Amino acid sequence: MEHTTPGYADQKQAHLKRLRRIEGQVRGLQRMVENDTYCIDVLTQVSAATRALESTALALLEEHLNHCVTHAIQAGGDEADAKVKEATAAIARLVRS
Repeated sequence: MEHTTPGYADQKQAHLKRLRRIEGQVRGLQRMVENDTYCIDVLTQVSAATRALESTALALLEEHLNHCVTHAIQAGGDEADAKVKEATAAIARLVRS
């Protein structure tokens, strides 16, 4: 498979902004543990960071399906089959996580 522009290219800056915000949340979690914050409060923030990552993953998956998989299907052949299998595996990983 050749390298092409990623499906998220149009939203790259928005994704980076979201990921930086999530990074800040994780650093905040580290501080909470360092400061012996109450367990439930830490778990609440873990849940928020997890939801933020899941939301980002779903947005990236949607862009991948709309861009990369759609283009591969239009082109047809082995690449189309490979992109569908790849997307299916990614969805399975997200569902299991």
